[in-house]
Amino acid sequence: MGTTQLEAVQEPKYWHLKTVLSEALDSDFAVGEVLPNERELAARFGVARATLRQALEQLELEGRLQRRRGVGTTVAPPRVGVAVSTGQHDWNGGGAGEAWQPVDCRTEAAPAAVAVMLETGSDEPVHVVRRIRVTHGQAVAAELLYVPSSSVPELSAIDTPSGAARARGVVRELHRLGLEGQDRSVELGSARADDAKELDRLPGAPVLVVTTRYLAEGGTAAVSVATYRADTCRLTFGDSGDLEISHHDQERKAS
Repeated sequence: MGTTQLEAVQEPKYWHLKTVLSEALDSDFAVGEVLPNERELAARFGVARATLRQALEQLELEGRLQRRRGVGTTVAPPRVGVAVSTGQHDWNGGGAGEAWQPVDCRTEAAPAAVAVMLETGSDEPVHVVRRIRVTHGQAVAAELLYVPSSSVPELSAIDTPSGAARARGVVRELHRLGLEGQDRSVELGSARADDAKELDRLPGAPVLVVTTRYLAEGGTAAVSVATYRADTCRLTFGDSGDLEISHHDQERKAS
């Protein structure tokens, strides 16, 4: 990785530095290799560390770099294509090496924005299922699935009240309901502490937040808020309907 003169460049220094670093990642580094520390990189390119951080953050956002706990900044592998559609994998897992894994289930009031979508009272308890999506052995998404009791009337009250078994029961009964459609929105967000831990990310790392409203019998049967790793995931949408694109500076509507 050589040096470069940035003073005469008209575009922002960090943006030009990002381009130079990106070219170096292709030619000088292997996937998984650890980059030199910030002090060394800043000296090598003759820029302030603040400028370097901006460039590194942009490359992380684009999925070229990963920040790993106890390791440092490494070159990221190519993004994994993750299908987001109406298929069976929403409930039981996708192709080879891919599945949603139930983690827990609890009963509590949904966040206000979710309660509005569910058309439930702000204090009305709903089933909150937490699942992790694993693709080829890597956790790529964490989901909170909000399901009102009216959507799973056959769920036995004597089943285990929480845990992975309860989560599987709620999802199974919701699947039996016979969903009629869905609508989705996706926006850029920042990883919160619980999601960051499960996805092996640092808090505040860029993520893609996919909010899905599942429809049945003329109303909303469930709402999913799924947080995908932005550094490794490339979301693909099939015939699942229109996709609403939200600006990254717009406040998250569900948490």
